[in-house]
Amino acid sequence: MDNRKDRNFKSVVLTGVVGLMIGAILMLLIDPFSPGKGFLSKENADEKITMKANADEGEEEPSIKEAVAESINTVVSVVKYEGGNMWEGAEPEKAGSGSGVIYKKENDKAYIVTNHHVISGASQIEISLEDETKLEAKLLGSDPLLDLAVLEVDGGEIEKVIEIGDSSKLEPGATAIAIGNPLGFLHGTITAGVVSSPDRVMPVDINQDGSIDWQSEVIQTDASINPGNSGGALINIHGELIGINSSKIAQEAVEGIGFSIPIDVAMPILQDLQEHGEVLRPYIGIVPISLTDIPSQYYSQTLNLPEGIEDGVVIREIVSTSPAGMAGLKQYDVITKLDDTEIKTGGELRKFLYTEKEIGDDVVVTFYRNGKEETATLTLQEDFAQNN
Repeated sequence: MDNRKDRNFKSVVLTGVVGLMIGAILMLLIDPFSPGKGFLSKENADEKITMKANADEGEEEPSIKEAVAESINTVVSVVKYEGGNMWEGAEPEKAGSGSGVIYKKENDKAYIVTNHHVISGASQIEISLEDETKLEAKLLGSDPLLDLAVLEVDGGEIEKVIEIGDSSKLEPGATAIAIGNPLGFLHGTITAGVVSSPDRVMPVDINQDGSIDWQSEVIQTDASINPGNSGGALINIHGELIGINSSKIAQEAVEGIGFSIPIDVAMPILQDLQEHGEVLRPYIGIVPISLTDIPSQYYSQTLNLPEGIEDGVVIREIVSTSPAGMAGLKQYDVITKLDDTEIKTGGELRKFLYTEKEIGDDVVVTFYRNGKEETATLTLQEDFAQNN
């Protein structure tokens, strides 16, 4: 009887120990360190799924090598020739080179974007594909203000067109890859870096007269953009075109700073150049000069400005039959506002007209004449001469 009780007691103890061990194991699985964080908990399961999804996304992120492979065949060399006269038997001479990007193919033609300064003054233009095939290019139009030009070539030799990206979604730190032909013979050179700033504003002096003509919206990158890279592609990690490189905007003796024209800014300009050979911009008919570019002694003398007026745009010349002339504006009037927007420089005047207004719109001009503030309303016309 005592032996039977002893066996029963041992059986109960053994069962209890086993139960405790199983319970401990389950607790470790469910909650090894803190509540809700066990291996079998819902939170832990969700975390593992998230980690796997993130890992999968990381694996799908293209490399720079893959991005370049997607687009390098669309970047071409652009060679400019000047002079020459076929009637006199004189051959044109090579006068410079740059880069270009095949951005469109339509019917039997292909279209290439490059910089205005790359082809300016050319009597003949030739492009060279990555396989060194050379094609004669026709200049459809160029725009010195944004430093863009469109070339047309026979599309028979063109197999690939670059994918257009979205420069409006760029953020600082995003991968930026420049492809071009520096020095005119290093075809397909690749430099990589990051987007330093997606929306930098840079002053541009188009005619090199010391006066700022335009405030250019650019992408700043630390990817090297050297002479010969001009007109080449700035691409993202997916191989999509996000900008057109321009070494003209870059400052000399500054390393690690390159600038590119955002593709979202460029595309409407390219469309105008392809269809019309020029950019259709509104025109008021004046030659402006920023008040800050004039010696201050002329403020009260020639311009008769009241005290306190230190910013504005002086009408240096005016076309009598232009919108400004017909609205009654005169030489030496000082414009301070267009509609309700203050205008301090010639660059701001152009930017307002070209980005806020269209041909046919009315604009209210506030100006000073003989010490008095006046207003006039004019109707904008098409700018045939590419001035204001």
